[in-house]
Amino acid sequence: QVQLVESGGGLVQAGGSLRLSCAASGIILSIKAMGWYRQAPGKPRELVASIASSGSTDYTDSVNGRFTISRDTAKNTVYLQMNSLKPEDTAVYYCHLRALYTYIDYWGQGTQVTVSS
Repeated sequence: QVQLVESGGGLVQAGGSLRLSCAASGIILSIKAMGWYRQAPGKPRELVASIASSGSTDYTDSVNGRFTISRDTAKNTVYLQMNSLKPEDTAVYYCHLRALYTYIDYWGQGTQVTVSS
């Protein structure tokens, strides 16, 4: 069983920064990718950023240039540095892990990010 524990959410003013962390624990044979999704009220969950086992990264257009995803492979931890935050970034942010061989998806419990104008 894999557990994902997120931390770092909170309330910040527009233009501010936050850093999210997600630590994966449990039986992890190989990781295909880790990333962050978000879901705002009344909207579908969307991919924010992902990092593959190769180290390649992908971002949704709205956060490109403002958010940076990184990882510590030794700790099975992924980070999301969020700068120049906007009110439209307000959402619950979920950590995601896809296992390499099984393609099973694991999710964290979510952490609230609120950006005030």
